[in-house]
Amino acid sequence: MRHYISNFLFALVFLPLVACHAEVAEPYKAGVNYEVLPEPVATADPSKIEVVEVFWYGCSHCYAFEPKLNPWVAALPEDVNFVRVPAVWHPTMALHAKAYFTARALKVVDDLHEHIFEAMNLKKQKLKNEDEIAKLFEGQGVDPERFSKVFNSKGIEMAVDLATSKQQRYRIQGTPEMVVNGKYRISSRENGSQEGMLKVAAYLIKKERAAMNH
Repeated sequence: MRHYISNFLFALVFLPLVACHAEVAEPYKAGVNYEVLPEPVATADPSKIEVVEVFWYGCSHCYAFEPKLNPWVAALPEDVNFVRVPAVWHPTMALHAKAYFTARALKVVDDLHEHIFEAMNLKKQKLKNEDEIAKLFEGQGVDPERFSKVFNSKGIEMAVDLATSKQQRYRIQGTPEMVVNGKYRISSRENGSQEGMLKVAAYLIKKERAAMNH
């Protein structure tokens, strides 16, 4: 009888502890669902949690990611800063990165971002030179001379160089990928889907928020 009582008391004390441990167990693991970068990359605003999307306009997976990413970004709280970084590992990709930063500098990125994606993925335009990109901008009401001046400016060149450097430090393996607070790289390959990548990003945002408020 004592044996049964002791087992019963053990179950009362120990099993809740096991349940509590299960509740706080991390759902995603470093080295499995995300990579911890060897060296953190500085963020644009240290007072906020930065979420980066590394993309390429010619990437069909990036194009498919947009309808999932945009509502997710729109729902982010104020302490999260979302940043896009164009991928650059080919001279043509550098042109497309210049297009992104030019649209941002001209304050027309909200209109042109989707148009550039559609041009490359739906209309199968290569956008392999400045003239082809200029026509796309002109079609959206951007003055050709103003476009050319900004597109070929030193500021845009520096922005592309910085994006290239960041991409290397992020250890990007493909597109699209995400980086949370300059510390964690996430890809859909390790998480089964693009939706899975967003779930891991949301988890890491909470992890960083807890660390910042500790």
